[in-house]
Amino acid sequence: MANQSFFDKPKEQSLVKIEIVAKYFWAWAKIIINKTKKRQEVAYVDLFSGPGCYKDGCKSTPLLILERAISEPDMRKLLVTIFNDIDSNNTESLQQAITALPEIDKLKHKPIILNKEVGEEIINEIKNNIKSMPTLFFIDPFGYKGLSINLIGKVINNWGSDCIFFFNYNRINMDLNNPVVKKDMNSFFGEERANALRTQLESTKRPYERELIIVETIAQALQEIGGTYVLPFCFKNDRGTRTSHHLVFVSKHPLGYSIMKEIMAKESSTTEQGVPSFDYNPATPYQPLLFELSRPLDALENMLLDEFLGQTLTMEEIYNQHNVGKRYISKNYKDALRKLEQQGQIMVDPPASKRKKQKGEITFGGGVRVTFPPK
Repeated sequence: MANQSFFDKPKEQSLVKIEIVAKYFWAWAKIIINKTKKRQEVAYVDLFSGPGCYKDGCKSTPLLILERAISEPDMRKLLVTIFNDIDSNNTESLQQAITALPEIDKLKHKPIILNKEVGEEIINEIKNNIKSMPTLFFIDPFGYKGLSINLIGKVINNWGSDCIFFFNYNRINMDLNNPVVKKDMNSFFGEERANALRTQLESTKRPYERELIIVETIAQALQEIGGTYVLPFCFKNDRGTRTSHHLVFVSKHPLGYSIMKEIMAKESSTTEQGVPSFDYNPATPYQPLLFELSRPLDALENMLLDEFLGQTLTMEEIYNQHNVGKRYISKNYKDALRKLEQQGQIMVDPPASKRKKQKGEITFGGGVRVTFPPK
């Protein structure tokens, strides 16, 4: 359970987390609804929902999701919501906050509130409620008891279903070798993977290296259970000196990955040559940039010349084929290709002279065709 002061007032990091989840939910829901001929119902499930409001009055994710649904005619009819929390004080508070929402009765499906421990039993109950609905799952655990990578695999197996998983990096780092919670860590990763991770970390003392190994292990595990597209976002502590949490997005579709990448990019604290850092560091404005001397956009130009040697593709095809697993967003690809065009290193159809200008720059739309030189 969360400590008693956790819900007094949200930290900056919590506000950013809430913003990312709420923005993605809305973008995801609109796409799913518009792609289905019968205007299929969609679901939002929060396994660790909390009380709904912080004590200072700030609304958490469940209320923001419901308010947005109330304001949209389609969503009022099509959204199914399930909120769970093992703390009965939280579920009671959440119920009161939901009941107090203006026009909550406009929702066709009354929000379902559960008070259960996370594990196989509750997942089966949730699956019975949502059937085959596309579902966005939000998992923000206070601990890891009952939670596992395989469980996340089960929740995203419906068509159109994605998951946003917020995990405490420091807790995993400390608990992997803690005999008191070793069983929970084995259940979370799977015993074989957990033991391999422990062995790998034995000779790794530098914090940033340990972090990379743990995040990479989680990402690979999520891909193995069906989450083809995995995108992590890092949160630093209040002083900006250490990582506190990671928000990991899991999807089976490149469109969801691309949308979340754009959302996370806008919430990043820093950029280098316009390339987002994919982290939130509250101390960044008062510190020199960690990657002050790096030039990632230059690196992208060289990558594109090497990887698409002698090929002709549209800008959209280049982006879709190349961006997964990299920090670059669509704008970065357009900037890199525009620069290569100016340098005469690629052929572009239509050329810059026949494309429009927007905000002082020549546009580079998704349908623009690019021919890379042979070796």
